[in-house]
Amino acid sequence: MAASIQTAAESGGTAVAGRGQPVAPPPGSFRGFWRTLKQLFHEAVGAVFAVLALAWLNGILRAWTRDAARWMIALAAGVVLLFVFFAFTSFRRARKL
Repeated sequence: MAASIQTAAESGGTAVAGRGQPVAPPPGSFRGFWRTLKQLFHEAVGAVFAVLALAWLNGILRAWTRDAARWMIALAAGVVLLFVFFAFTSFRRARKL
């Protein structure tokens, strides 16, 4: 019984080796370079969203100590949660690449 393991070139880059793990592109190929660029892009976007979430969190703390309207604080908290979600999903997507 022969094992049927496809190479990435045979299946258009979607080959799966052994236990469901994707086959890495050959070193020095454009596909590998493009994958690295996509991963770097997702990590950079995730870092930008994380920094923006921290900036909005700082704004929430400043507004809280200066007795700003509660609806403004709640709205800013929603923006912080949205940015944290975007940062988390961006880092997760970079990990999956």
